Amino acid sequence: MPQDASPPYANSSHEGFQAAGAAGGLGRPPGGGADDETVAGIRSVLAECGGLAVDAGTLAIDDDLYAAGLTSHGCVGLMLGLEEQFDIEFPEKLLNRRTFESIAAIRDAVRGLVDGGEA
Repeated sequence: MPQDASPPYANSSHEGFQAAGAAGGLGRPPGGGADDETVAGIRSVLAECGGLAVDAGTLAIDDDLYAAGLTSHGCVGLMLGLEEQFDIEFPEKLLNRRTFESIAAIRDAVRGLVDGGEA
């Protein structure tokens, strides 16, 4: 009998990462370099400060964090944790839902701020 209990944030890429996480994998796509380090840092802060309903390691980088349980309160904690983790400060123009909607969106914002500009 097929299971119909998929969480609302699930997508085809999420299922593969969830399976990898359950099997002891890192829950991240293969690759290397600074981008993976940035994503790993974001996942760490999400796990600690985001208050998500799911394990941050099981999320694909384009999964909707709000659908995964991120609240406005969690978003504030996430922003503060990211500022500390990456030694950055989010300018007012980046303090919006779109900036924190996914790991990929956060990665792009952090990358832009670390590189000395604004994302």
